[in-house]
Amino acid sequence: MTALLFLFMLINFADKVVVGLAAQPIIADLKLSPEQFGLIGSSFFFLFAISAVVVGFITNRVQTRWTLLVMAIIWSVAQFPMVGMVSLEVLIACRIVLGAGEGPAGPTATHAIYKWFPDSLRGMPTAIIAQGSALGVIVAVPALNYIIIHYSWHWAFGALGIVGLLWAVLWLVFGREGTLVDPPVGDGARGGLEHVPYRYLLTCPSIIAVCCAGFASYWGLALGLTWFTSYLVQGLGYSQEVGGNLTILPWIFGMFVVLGGGAISQRLKRSGASSRASRGIFASLTVILGGCLLPFVGSMPTPGLKLATLVVGAAVGSTIYVVIPIIVSELTPQPQRAAMLAITTSFVTLAGVTAPLAMGAVVQSAVTPMLGYERGYVILGLLLLAGGLVGLLFIRPEADRRRLAAHAVALPSLQPARA
Repeated sequence: MTALLFLFMLINFADKVVVGLAAQPIIADLKLSPEQFGLIGSSFFFLFAISAVVVGFITNRVQTRWTLLVMAIIWSVAQFPMVGMVSLEVLIACRIVLGAGEGPAGPTATHAIYKWFPDSLRGMPTAIIAQGSALGVIVAVPALNYIIIHYSWHWAFGALGIVGLLWAVLWLVFGREGTLVDPPVGDGARGGLEHVPYRYLLTCPSIIAVCCAGFASYWGLALGLTWFTSYLVQGLGYSQEVGGNLTILPWIFGMFVVLGGGAISQRLKRSGASSRASRGIFASLTVILGGCLLPFVGSMPTPGLKLATLVVGAAVGSTIYVVIPIIVSELTPQPQRAAMLAITTSFVTLAGVTAPLAMGAVVQSAVTPMLGYERGYVILGLLLLAGGLVGLLFIRPEADRRRLAAHAVALPSLQPARA
């Protein structure tokens, strides 16, 4: 199941990155301004958050194997219209539909795998599934870039649609539902499953703080998906072939960060460290480190150093993506977990709506594209510093779990969803 969900997230992020990878050919073919291309990047996230929340509540009651299957089919179908000649409006419409299908992917996949692993063993499975995103980019970028250069950007979308359908067939044959039930948030003395009113969960300081750190990090991820290749080609002067292939660098570095960070966090937790130390402080410090590096991208003297500073600064805080679902799950009763994972994911990914548009506006208003991109990365650095500091100060899962336990209500009649 971990392997299948890893592939699920691999395809998910290959779908996301293709627009950024094909940015310059798309801009040239459709004669777009930077702001118009920024709108394409943001359009993917227009229904992303709403869909995540709606499907999250549905997945509280419906088996994840079916919601995952429907999502994969939607992704695939949304890619095929791009195989022909398309307008700006059609491209935006397809990206909106794709975003609606992919919005629930991360929280639903996480909820599904947590039905197979207890809390103390979730660090590595979460990191592996999260690295489906990085490996999706690493594996897909060379292949998609080859298709873009030798055929057209249209066929890059078509290839992703075919791969999505192949995964749907594999999942239909091999996908299964886990049976692990988490212990209650309270002391469990009342028996049965529990419910904590959503107003207490949504105002929990640890959940709010980890979402703030995640929002800042996702701002950088959204820029990477939409603008990174353009920065390499238009800003640093690389060719489409070289710039496209270099697009994998942040994802390679991020893969090692997430896997290493997930392993370190899990080892600290199993050795007796608190969740605040092993998850909150550890991940927040990596986000802060990224915020300290990014404002210096523009002052680097060579394109190679600019690239290295951007890659490290944007990816070093990626451990926060492992920590978010673990902390949310630690504080949320299992019958509400899918919805809370979806709600928190929707908040974090709202950065995807704003970040590409903001970068497009900054680039368009700057004297040179290079100056515009680098101003955008200064903004990202400041956001990372702010989000990391909020996480460092306010992620306190143990204290918040005790507070939430006081509001837990036993629900002995509530049964897990049946097939």
